[in-house]
Amino acid sequence: MSTPRWIELDGVANMRDVGGLPTVDGGEVASGRLLRSDNLQELSDADVTHLVDTLGVTDIVDLRSTVEVHLEGPGPLRARELVPHHYHSMFAGDREDVAAAALALPWSKESGRPRPPRRDDDYWTSHYLGYLAERPDSVSAALQVVAGSTGATIVHCAAGKDRTGTVVAMALSVAGVSDADIVADYVASAERVEQVVARLSERPAYAEVLRGQPITRQIPRAETMQRLLAVLAERHEGAAGWLREHGWTQAQVQSLRARLRA
Repeated sequence: MSTPRWIELDGVANMRDVGGLPTVDGGEVASGRLLRSDNLQELSDADVTHLVDTLGVTDIVDLRSTVEVHLEGPGPLRARELVPHHYHSMFAGDREDVAAAALALPWSKESGRPRPPRRDDDYWTSHYLGYLAERPDSVSAALQVVAGSTGATIVHCAAGKDRTGTVVAMALSVAGVSDADIVADYVASAERVEQVVARLSERPAYAEVLRGQPITRQIPRAETMQRLLAVLAERHEGAAGWLREHGWTQAQVQSLRARLRA
């Protein structure tokens, strides 16, 4: 198992480069191609410079909902228009026209969106499968950004573990990383979850939902990602098969694979 390649910045807690993860055929994922992260709202000027000038970030894939983006406002990278931002919400029924939509977060009571039963791994796995079922367009589009990027792509959401974890797992699976190593990368966020929750608890979009929640609710568990990967294998012949079912050609799948590999 590879040691997580943490990227230590002032304004994030859960950013890492998935480069270096081994593939089942003896290769590895290339460094500087795919970075995963939590909320980018608090990046310092030094953070921005490091990401753009040192790490060569050329694209941001933002998986947050329209309302999250509205409530949080433009982060430093967006405000300075240094890097293209690609918004691909993972929630069904999300609307781009915020002015015409009720400002209800997808997990709030006011949203009217049903919540799965709260049974830890069942709860989170149902969310991840829901992303694939309800927003295949967003999952597909996010991976297309990664495949077509000329530099490093940051994929992020709020905590950098659930929505981000689903998209990154799909990418790594296409690249040829074993299920065991994909799971290990996913659970690495547990090392930073307390810091992540502390940061989000001070943010306007997340403070209410996190208030009073035990930290154990947010810890990523191996069983959750194992189940997601098992469903992909059983029903779709893996992540690559899922993409082909949703309009990707074999050449496009190979392009994503080639982009991610060293």
